[in-house]
Amino acid sequence: MTDAIARAAEVLKDHRASIDRLDTILVNTLAERFAHTRAVGRLKAKHDLPPADPVREAQQIERLERLAREADLDPEFAKKFLAFIIQEVIQHHKQQQS
Repeated sequence: MTDAIARAAEVLKDHRASIDRLDTILVNTLAERFAHTRAVGRLKAKHDLPPADPVREAQQIERLERLAREADLDPEFAKKFLAFIIQEVIQHHKQQQS
């Protein structure tokens, strides 16, 4: 193995370790977020509030697109990601109201 390949392998190893660490952070952050949305769902169910809030959703999507642009992340990806999360949350809220 040449020195260049060995250095590349080491850099690759470091990048992968960072990715693994960030994946752990993402999973833990999502778990915390869903803990809060479950609490919101219980509150909505208790007070017979609708499971979806289109105004809030639109504000959040706009906010996330702005944050994505500031972070040099594709805003369309961020929008799709948040839309997926919102749909999961709404499904949880509907289940809590059943």
